[in-house]
Amino acid sequence: STSKGGWMAMIQHYFFAAWIPDANNTHTYSSKINNGKYLLTLVNPTQALAPGASITLPGNALYVGPKEQARIDDIAPGLDKTVDYGILFIIAKPLSELLNWIYSIVQSWGYAIIVLTILIKLAFYKLSEKSYRSMAGMRKLTPRLEKLKETYGDDKQKLGQKTMELYKQEKINPASGCLPILVQIPVFISLYWVLLEMVELRQTPFWYLVDLSAPDPFFILPLIMGVSMFVHQKLNPPPPDPMQAKIMMSLPFIFTVFFLWFPSGLVLYWVVNNVLSIAQQWVINKRING
Repeated sequence: STSKGGWMAMIQHYFFAAWIPDANNTHTYSSKINNGKYLLTLVNPTQALAPGASITLPGNALYVGPKEQARIDDIAPGLDKTVDYGILFIIAKPLSELLNWIYSIVQSWGYAIIVLTILIKLAFYKLSEKSYRSMAGMRKLTPRLEKLKETYGDDKQKLGQKTMELYKQEKINPASGCLPILVQIPVFISLYWVLLEMVELRQTPFWYLVDLSAPDPFFILPLIMGVSMFVHQKLNPPPPDPMQAKIMMSLPFIFTVFFLWFPSGLVLYWVVNNVLSIAQQWVINKRING
């Protein structure tokens, strides 16, 4: 394929090598696999050279180094695509730039992650509040819902009718708590990829942690994350189905095991997010339930 300017690169997780030709000329790029090896080629435009004449060939540049956003953005247009944020690049890129801007102020990647988490939580405060109010209302209705199950447990149709009447009477929509959470999921996933891809976290210490890109060597953050997730669940009403309730209760343990091997910078984000969620849910529960 041909393209004006452009570049070609071979990438690893945190590092890459890129060949960047002159941006003002059209170049020919190709790739193939030969005996299990990847081969990239670039052909610069041909130029005729008369006998005894001289010409100036267009310049080419080679970059070999880390995927530091502050550096690669200025090297060549689109070179920031070497940082793999997946299909949510359009959301992850601004989050990455915001995180770098916060770092330029606080001069600590750990505190930058904490501040960014707080800002995201504030941005979604109203949406989260709507979801948490719905859950708090459901929790308040739990005793009355249990009484309906005891009274109409054998008549599923009647139980469903009486349950909907109770929701309508108390002006509670169980589904209203789901939409705000769904809206936030792309942001959470994007931030996950941002923190996972950040070479800036590599070998960066924070508190007792020696490397924010490596798992917590003492498993303290994953354990705090699991406990905070369990506490947050306890603030919400359990699912009506016993099997679903058991699955939900097992999630803190399952997530704790997964997060034992996650980069500690990513676990730090989840811990802060959970603590803020607990605080917000507790305040709302207090207001609604008294």
